Amino acid sequence: MTTPAIDEENAELMEQAAAEQAEQPAEQMSDIQAVEFCRNAYVGVQNEIAKVVVGQTKVVDEILISIFTRSHALLVGVPGLAKTLLISTLAKTLHMSFKRIQFTPDLMPSDITGTEVIYQDPATGQKEFKFMPGPLFANIVLADEINRTPPKTQAAMLEAMQERRVTVGGSTHKLPVPFFVLATQNPLEQEGTYPLPEAQLDRFMFLINVDYPSEEEELLVMKMGTGMKLADPQPVLSVEHVLFIQETVKSVPVADHVYRYAEKIVRSTRPKQPDALDFCRKYLSFGAGPRASLSLIMAAKAHALISGQVYAGCENVAAVAHSILRHRIAANFSAQSEGITTDDIVQNVIQSIPQHG
Repeated sequence: MTTPAIDEENAELMEQAAAEQAEQPAEQMSDIQAVEFCRNAYVGVQNEIAKVVVGQTKVVDEILISIFTRSHALLVGVPGLAKTLLISTLAKTLHMSFKRIQFTPDLMPSDITGTEVIYQDPATGQKEFKFMPGPLFANIVLADEINRTPPKTQAAMLEAMQERRVTVGGSTHKLPVPFFVLATQNPLEQEGTYPLPEAQLDRFMFLINVDYPSEEEELLVMKMGTGMKLADPQPVLSVEHVLFIQETVKSVPVADHVYRYAEKIVRSTRPKQPDALDFCRKYLSFGAGPRASLSLIMAAKAHALISGQVYAGCENVAAVAHSILRHRIAANFSAQSEGITTDDIVQNVIQSIPQHG
């Protein structure tokens, strides 16, 4: 489906559609209108980000899928690949509150969740405890170099990511809606870092590998960074738009054979289960859990929408499988000694399981 980029007039139409969506149940919407809305939103965000960030289209796709499915994403790549710039630019295009947390070895849980302070009323002189929110209280939180902070602070992120709330001083405080954590991690510097435990990695829908730019893209980066005047990205979506798209994603139909396909992919990675493929038994120490199955279906729905489809198919599941599974399976010593990565194993799984039949 060919869709024009979002301009000011298109943005007004989107706002009107979002308002209409809020007044009627999802089942009364036109499927074509909903798909067109989501497709326009996707194209508009990509166009605005392209004003500042060169390439990385697939990375933006997966970040948007995470946002459209109420999930979180972890970006891994060497320094200098514009991971932080990409996320901050995305926040501008979505017109949401944005906070950046630079994770350091001395960062404490209260530094990110907030703390209670003694407040004195200037009129009455009465003192009371008052909660001062931390930087987690934003729609989009950039957790920069999340593996540099100790486990105690990493653990403070778990409740926020899963429950979308924080507990301070025995009181629970809800985080803004919507709420997304987009974290970055440097894969090279291991000294002085604290690798994320499997339980926290599992909270991220995607582990996105950010790769080097192509030859043409790097040349454009050099020109843009050394003289070309950069355009200022404009907001094309809002909180209401994102909530609208999230509801639309939920309503995307999925056939039973697509559910079965996603289920086979996940179950085949569990080396001690009868459904496991032979090379998974040989090269994996443990496989993906049920959260991977859920993520495959939800991500496939969102991938279908940004592709202009009214339903999710097996090809959509296969398209998102690498980023969903690569951090949920563990290569054993045999795989490491032979230079086999989790991406290689996921690719073998996809090639081994037929999409139809």
